[in-house]
Amino acid sequence: MPHLVLLYSPDIEADADMPGLCRALADCMLAQHDEHHRQVFPTGGTRVLAYPAAHAAIADGRGAYGFVYANLRMGGGRSAAVHQQVGDALLAVLRRHLDMLLERRPVGVTLQIDESQAQVYDAKHSSLHPLFTRQP
Repeated sequence: MPHLVLLYSPDIEADADMPGLCRALADCMLAQHDEHHRQVFPTGGTRVLAYPAAHAAIADGRGAYGFVYANLRMGGGRSAAVHQQVGDALLAVLRRHLDMLLERRPVGVTLQIDESQAQVYDAKHSSLHPLFTRQP
């Protein structure tokens, strides 16, 4: 963890570079540091996943409406200031990539951040983390 999941109306792909958006969001997450200058998110655990909605009903259905819903799920223990900083930074990336689309047609963009407060099970099996924790 952290995992940032994007769910979007499929027609967005014609007008937005979704792979580029995913990379930009991941890079943004990796660039975040807390009040003690520590990296907020572990490199090996950072994921950005994007899925077009197989089915969707948007607003009143009378227009070429679209949506992008972004949900960041992260483990607990970070300060409110870090939550705000991360949210503002991710929203800036979303806007940089999607604002031209929003100028051309009605699209709703939502970003939510959830912090896991009461995990009852959290298992990880990864060969990624050791790549980023090795000492030189």
